[in-house]
Amino acid sequence: MKTVACIVQDGFAPFEFGVACEAFGLDRSADGVPNFDFRVVAPDAGVVASKVGGFSLNVEHDLAFADEADLVVVCPVPRERWGMADARVLDAVRGAASRGAWVLSVCSGSFVLAEAGILDGRRATTHWMYADTMAEMFPLIEIDPEVLFVQDGRVITSAGTAAGLDACLHLLRQEIGAELTNRVARRMVVPPQRDGGQAQFIDRPISAVQSDSLVVVTDWVLENLREELTVEHLAVRAHMSPRTFARRFKAEHGATPAAWLARQRVIQAQRMLERTDLGLDRIAVECGFGSAAVLRQNFARVLGTTPTAYRARFSCVPSEATA
Repeated sequence: MKTVACIVQDGFAPFEFGVACEAFGLDRSADGVPNFDFRVVAPDAGVVASKVGGFSLNVEHDLAFADEADLVVVCPVPRERWGMADARVLDAVRGAASRGAWVLSVCSGSFVLAEAGILDGRRATTHWMYADTMAEMFPLIEIDPEVLFVQDGRVITSAGTAAGLDACLHLLRQEIGAELTNRVARRMVVPPQRDGGQAQFIDRPISAVQSDSLVVVTDWVLENLREELTVEHLAVRAHMSPRTFARRFKAEHGATPAAWLARQRVIQAQRMLERTDLGLDRIAVECGFGSAAVLRQNFARVLGTTPTAYRARFSCVPSEATA
């Protein structure tokens, strides 16, 4: 992924637009992160007004750049324009999807993807406040209103506001690897490990003490992934019964403890594949998978590739020939 087009239209949301700029538009070459050819585009080059704050953008590029970009990001549009997107924008989104480019929407930008038809038959998400409206307008989409983001093929939809950052980091992890993505996350001062399955919001309030206790547990888990970790073991650390712990964990993280733990172990394995030349059996033990076979199984399920292929693409360890 080398080129990124961020589509804005009149009434764009400033924060969500800033998410795309922050993720793909900044020069982070000093941290070893590759730069992208990032351009803001609009149906017509010129002034594009924001919906808040009384300011506007002077957009230099029209949609021609989006027709060749490796990633097309679609910013939110005002509610009154849902279902009435500019036909040129819809064509740009369809074109990106048909040629196999990445397409990513932030918050209600998913309505543009839906109107373009590229979400039909797919699983997708949007801000939980808008999920019912999207379901009524676009019944062919399988909408999940409870998660931070959804990837279906090379199409990514995110929930509201900050969930867009999580979706962008998820995409970056696939394109530049876990270690470099963690550097980006540290620069943003956000956690790099929030997964798409994490809940957008908690249905029932949980006291600060209980919520804090889960943070303590998850932080401890990330430091002890190689250990044999069970729900019963973690529940003891959280001072809860196993049933209560599992229920509260699912409410806060949008996944069972076992699923969340497996994802964190895959992330750790990604980093070790990038930064070390350890064999798969050793990495599997260090990450808590136990064997290379279990590591391969989880890698394929989560990332759709093999550890060997991932290392070949993202390894930062010089080969003997290079050395």
